[in-house]
Amino acid sequence: MRVLLVLFVLIPIVEMWLLITVGGIIGPLPTIGLVLLTAMLGLALLRQQGFSTLMRARSKMEGGQLPAREMAEGIFLAIGGALLLTPGFFTDAIGFACLIPGVRQVFIAWGMRQFSVRTSGSHRGQGQANNTIEGEFRRDDSKPD
Repeated sequence: MRVLLVLFVLIPIVEMWLLITVGGIIGPLPTIGLVLLTAMLGLALLRQQGFSTLMRARSKMEGGQLPAREMAEGIFLAIGGALLLTPGFFTDAIGFACLIPGVRQVFIAWGMRQFSVRTSGSHRGQGQANNTIEGEFRRDDSKPD
């Protein structure tokens, strides 16, 4: 909770400082133009990356696989798009990082490691020896799709 509070206070301060600094160097109108340019460039990149991710997810679902990585990529694309629409250079840098496939993969891998560590440690000491659910499965192909 404190981390979010710090982020909501710290990020706007960093954004204001960067906008004032850049505006002092290149002027106010070019700074506004640069902010608008990064937003338009980000939207174009978001559209291209989002379509690519959607097609990969669709292909996996048609093959009977769960598109887990594509779903994670979709979350990062949405976050990146929102950050690119937020005026400022710091949020633009994070937004572009979310939209660049290689960097996005690093973020996703890091997040999966963090999630795995937290979930595997959450059941320790609670006396749970087995997480298996027993049951039966029957496939009925006689019904039309």
